[in-house]
Amino acid sequence: MTLPHRPLAVIFDMDGLLFDTEALWNAALLSAAAEAGHQIPDAVYNGSIGLRRSQCGPLFRSHFGEDFPFEDFHADWRRHFWRIAESGPALKSGVTGLLDLLDQLGLPRAIATSSSRATVDRHLSAHGLAARFQQLVCRGDYENGKPAPDPFLKAAERLGVEPRLCLALEDSHVGVRSGAAAGMMTVMVPDLLEPTPEIGGLCVLVARDLLQVRDLVLAHR
Repeated sequence: MTLPHRPLAVIFDMDGLLFDTEALWNAALLSAAAEAGHQIPDAVYNGSIGLRRSQCGPLFRSHFGEDFPFEDFHADWRRHFWRIAESGPALKSGVTGLLDLLDQLGLPRAIATSSSRATVDRHLSAHGLAARFQQLVCRGDYENGKPAPDPFLKAAERLGVEPRLCLALEDSHVGVRSGAAAGMMTVMVPDLLEPTPEIGGLCVLVARDLLQVRDLVLAHR
């Protein structure tokens, strides 16, 4: 499998793609739910993957009812996450090798994420990666969150590269929809969610890990 054409920039999601955080968020959710006496169905958590906090509220209220105090619950969810991830989340397989190749090829890169800038800075700093991305597009930098194309389009704009010439890397369904809606070559690297037929159809490739993505980019050097 090859890309339609050589990418001139690479735009990364963060949670579940660069860092092994989605499993930690899931564990933190279960801890916060147990503390509050709630049962969280898998469908509710899976539906939240890749969404901004403001988008998660309606999802949780649709299950628990309109009176569900989501903001308070989310604060507890975050508290449990940072307790679990105190020393920093693990780096996903292949991240360093892919970034090294992009350095060799002189390809610019950005992160387009639903997380806050403070969270992004904290995760990058924990692994010494802060200087390896030319642009960071975080919550608050765009109007509409994923699955809208806004985060990826903003990243392409900041890098000065046409969206169709960008490679978008994602692990979530909403992220794949966002990258595809932006008109980018989109590759899914599954984490907690496997691709559905719809999601697979939006991707140029479903890769097993970032090492395979590295080989894909290398084929177009």
